[in-house]
Amino acid sequence: MVLRRLRTLWRQLLRLERPRHSPGVWRNRDTASVLLVCALVALVSSWPWLVEPNLRPGMEAPFTAKAPQAAMVVDSNALEERRQELVPRSTVQVVDEQANGQLRQKLEQDLQAVEQQAKSNQQRIEPVAITTEERNWLRGAGGTQLTAWGREVRQAQLRMLSQGLAAGVAEGQLLQAATLQLEPLAPLPRGLGARLLASSLQGHSNLRSDPGLSQRRIEALITQQGIPTIKVQQGDLITRQGDTISPQAFDVLDYFGLVNRRPRPLAWLGHSLEALAMAGVLVLVLRRWRACLEPRQALLALGALLVVQGFALWLGPLASPLVLLVPPALLLAQGLGTPCGLAWLAAASFLWPMPITALMAVRLLVAAAVGSVAALAAGRQRSRAELLQLAVLLPGAGLLLQWLVLQSRLQGPGAVARVDLVSEALLLGGLLMAGLLLAPLVETFFGLVTRARLMELADLQRPLLRRLSVEAPGTFEHTLMIAGLAEEGARAIQADIDLVRTGALYHDVGKLHGPQWFIENQGEGANPHDSLDDPFASAAILQAHVDEGLKLARRYRLPRPLADFIPEHQGTLKMGYFLHHARERDPGVAEERFRYRGPTPRSRETAILMLADGCEAALRSLPPGTSESEARQMVRRIIETRQDDNQLAESGISRAELELLIRAFVRVWRRMRHRRIAYPIPARKGYSA
Repeated sequence: MVLRRLRTLWRQLLRLERPRHSPGVWRNRDTASVLLVCALVALVSSWPWLVEPNLRPGMEAPFTAKAPQAAMVVDSNALEERRQELVPRSTVQVVDEQANGQLRQKLEQDLQAVEQQAKSNQQRIEPVAITTEERNWLRGAGGTQLTAWGREVRQAQLRMLSQGLAAGVAEGQLLQAATLQLEPLAPLPRGLGARLLASSLQGHSNLRSDPGLSQRRIEALITQQGIPTIKVQQGDLITRQGDTISPQAFDVLDYFGLVNRRPRPLAWLGHSLEALAMAGVLVLVLRRWRACLEPRQALLALGALLVVQGFALWLGPLASPLVLLVPPALLLAQGLGTPCGLAWLAAASFLWPMPITALMAVRLLVAAAVGSVAALAAGRQRSRAELLQLAVLLPGAGLLLQWLVLQSRLQGPGAVARVDLVSEALLLGGLLMAGLLLAPLVETFFGLVTRARLMELADLQRPLLRRLSVEAPGTFEHTLMIAGLAEEGARAIQADIDLVRTGALYHDVGKLHGPQWFIENQGEGANPHDSLDDPFASAAILQAHVDEGLKLARRYRLPRPLADFIPEHQGTLKMGYFLHHARERDPGVAEERFRYRGPTPRSRETAILMLADGCEAALRSLPPGTSESEARQMVRRIIETRQDDNQLAESGISRAELELLIRAFVRVWRRMRHRRIAYPIPARKGYSA
């Protein structure tokens, strides 16, 4: 049993390996943009070999090193910790002249308001509460006296600001300080001036931090306390090969010149070429498995690779492979297919920034395993609800798998490690949920066709399909019949069933521009082509249903793989009926004028639809006594006609698959022609008055 299943799987793999059809042609600027992004991926991936030292704390030592001589090495880690401790206590603040100007302007406005109050007999809104005695003094004081009083208040504010003003000073303290500054004045104007000063300064500060002076103070304090150092004796073991480099060991290695901080052009060139080749292979694999791959979809895969590499370099040892690799692999597998998602996952894992510690290697393998499961499962999800379930299950599976692997490796992780794994799983779940919310936008912008989107577009209540059922009911019924045939054919040769079914529903939407010109919508009425009596005009009307269909596809934003069904289901077929009439009038008429403009089918799915479209009317018109072998021969003749006309040359469909299609179409016809039981219908009883 197991051997039989393995043999079947091997045959399927060999079958999938066979090329289907050649990839589509890209424009020069599209190719240039893809190559540019490949170069950016290579640059980011090889960045550590260009600007970073060859050693750093936290990585495994590539060699064993001993101290060549005794030395006192500055402990940079302890020095930085001490510096961080001194920062809150050593910040130097200076007076900010811009803040002084704003506070002086506010006091000036308050003084003007008080002086206007003194000159007016009407009650106005005052900046501070003014007593009756102070109001009488203001009205009785002359202009010279008020000017002198205002000058004293301004000078008092300047003296207070020059000493520095903190925002948290209590109002009572400000009022007391202002009163002391105005002590030469009489009690009545002194109290009013002090309240004006306190009101203008309350809650404000004219101080700002000076980084330069603060740094000098910190350095002076560190010098006074003593710079932390590491005492090294000659022959002391600095680090052993394979051990993790500690910050102190890194300082000692750097002191003895064992850390290379210079750019390594040869190493950088080698790794950049390696990353460039990997990005190029990724694009080739994507085009191999998806011949209709658009440049923007290749840019999406390369852009995701670039973002992952950037975050992995930025975060360093804190980067989580599970969080960075799984969401893009899931998205690409949904939109471009499982093989594309797996290819991207392999490229991203291969280009993970070096060096990779033993712990990071384990986490990377776990992420690759979870990402592979996500890519394999993504191709089977047919609704947003199923994708939501997957977004919940994947973080849980990743958490459990990482915990089991790390526990067996580290002999039981501590509470902090468990909390980190839980946080990582929660972050992964949040990213997957956010991806589900943004998926429709990504699908529209990059032209991705996921299973969930195909199911949504196949809803018969969609606006365009609803229009087709109301305005062209005959075409709509013809469409449903074609969809049934095409779906069975796709199932027989293991093509994309969802894509074929949805494409079949939209392939004839262009007939909405004039339903009465197509026989399935005419019923018992007259055929307008007879009254037109112009085969060339009739041929133009038939071609117009393809052109108008493409316009509707753009208007309703159908994905390109669905829009391709509209012209390719007709290919470059002959309009034989009107060509015959035209040659009755002029035998020299060129056949090309009565052919659809194409293109011919460029995928197995569009080829299936073309054959189903050609066989549907013929199967329905077979007489009741037709045998299954006769129906099969009729379908074979139609398919061979299409094949002899070179309509299937670019579809990648094989002869064996054509035979499977014949049998599938006949099975559908047999189901449609099944026998029914003749139920007796009783005679209707009459009624008597």
